[in-house]
Amino acid sequence: MIETIFVASEKASPQIEVSEIALVAGKGIVGDRNFNRSRWPGQNITFIEAEEIEAFNAKYKRSLSVGETRRNIITRSVRLNDLVGKSFQIGEVEFYGVELCEPCKKLGDLLATREMQSHAVVNAWIRKAGLRANVMTNGILRVGMNFADIG
Repeated sequence: MIETIFVASEKASPQIEVSEIALVAGKGIVGDRNFNRSRWPGQNITFIEAEEIEAFNAKYKRSLSVGETRRNIITRSVRLNDLVGKSFQIGEVEFYGVELCEPCKKLGDLLATREMQSHAVVNAWIRKAGLRANVMTNGILRVGMNFADIG
């Protein structure tokens, strides 16, 4: 299920929480910083599990908000790692799970503290930082919508 949706209009701009987004096949989220960018597959949209953010906070005694991960879609009760290499659907919108959205140095730097340096943050998020996907059809996503596996 989609729990929260975020967009950021520019590369370093703050994430803005919204209740719905419009998607364009092959281009991504209308109004997002990565709209119509295709330097690499999976740049259209990113997902992360709320459970992984909660687990990180519990394990490392942190209090990250869901928006601090810089992912577009926060999910609940969906194993995103299982969607790599698969097509899936949310509402009427179809996606293709391209690859895990592995943590980068930039994310490590953003989430680092005096007690937890950048490299430790990156290591903590390996295989837990979400999914990069391609948008295959046009449509609208809203908070509360559910996932369906279509192959």
